[in-house]
Amino acid sequence: MLKSVEIARRQSEIRQNLAELANKETPSEDEIRKMGELDTEYRSNETRYRAALIAEDTERRDAGNELETRCGQEWADLVANFQLRQVALALDEGRELDGQTAEIVTELRSAGGFRGIPVPWQALEVRAGETVAGGTPTPIQTRPIIDRLFPDSVASRMGAQMISIDAGAIEWPVTTSAVTAGWAATETGNVAGPTVYATADRAMSPDHNLGVQMRITRKALKQSGAALEQAVRRDMNGAMGAAMDQAAFLGTGADGQPLGVITGAATYGITSTPIDALASWGAFRSAVTRFMTSNAAGSPDAVRSLIRPELWDYLDGVLIDGTAVSEWDRLLKNLPSANIAMTNNALAAPSGTPVATSALLTTAAGGVAPIFIGAWGAVDMIRDPYSDAQSGGLRITALATMDVTVARPVQLQLLTGLQLAAS
Repeated sequence: MLKSVEIARRQSEIRQNLAELANKETPSEDEIRKMGELDTEYRSNETRYRAALIAEDTERRDAGNELETRCGQEWADLVANFQLRQVALALDEGRELDGQTAEIVTELRSAGGFRGIPVPWQALEVRAGETVAGGTPTPIQTRPIIDRLFPDSVASRMGAQMISIDAGAIEWPVTTSAVTAGWAATETGNVAGPTVYATADRAMSPDHNLGVQMRITRKALKQSGAALEQAVRRDMNGAMGAAMDQAAFLGTGADGQPLGVITGAATYGITSTPIDALASWGAFRSAVTRFMTSNAAGSPDAVRSLIRPELWDYLDGVLIDGTAVSEWDRLLKNLPSANIAMTNNALAAPSGTPVATSALLTTAAGGVAPIFIGAWGAVDMIRDPYSDAQSGGLRITALATMDVTVARPVQLQLLTGLQLAAS
């Protein structure tokens, strides 16, 4: 019971006792003394009552803040104990799920849309304290899925934001207008006229399904639970992370793939600059300058760059005349190494005569991510009981529905024709 309620009840009792004593025409000495004690207690309780209300108000505010974040925190704590081993055994032997794993699956099923056993995205990340045959790894800490799908993915390093979507299509209105202010030319003159505040809707729809098929042998199913848990999570993590990265940047928009950022640069309205000359820091500097003049970035260190390893190899080997400084050194002097992602998966291999490659630059303007990657629901685990039945193995298919879109085209720059050899 709250302290203020206890004090209020006691005050009510004191008032009742005082009323009884006050109605006596000739109270005794004991009754007079008791009236004095009750009066003193009543006045003391008034001060205590006000103090209790102040303290409880602070506690209510603290409790309210806790309740606002408790839902997400409790879900994260719950998912941290999700066991993929139980999912594999349920699909293989029909064993019932139990504990927190069963609770999570029940919660995900309530959203509908799963033929098999739903698995939360967070469960695909490698966790600490799990042993494999080769020893104990040093895995990456589990992170919120809305921030990134897999911590090592190229998409996350380029500032892409993962969005968790329950069902249906979803869109974000993003400001595209450039509202400006103006001075009044005269004392009675008008200021700048009204400027249209325009937004563009960036929509994503559940039209693209990504699948991973895994074969688990009978021997693997009989191994220790931790080893199987780690193996399944690691394999699915790598396969889905690589496919997601490639689709986010090089998706064709056909054959079930989403339209990638680089492939669909013209569709998204991204500025593409053909360099058609030997690669150098100067080409990147010009793109960074365009970011800053369009108010998309405040400084060079706010820009992220996606490049091929071959481009790093070339830039690091080109020295400025008369110095030991390479073009790569000049690039790192302005763009932090943490902002540069190298990949042979999310960018097409160098080609042409002379051999040339491309690079993508992004920035987060006003806290808005340059790329949105939407993931619908959870990963749907479906069992195939027939393909490997003769060997006693288990074949499972993991299905995920995803889509990609660009927030504001001004937050991205594509450089093409970065030559790696003289013509």
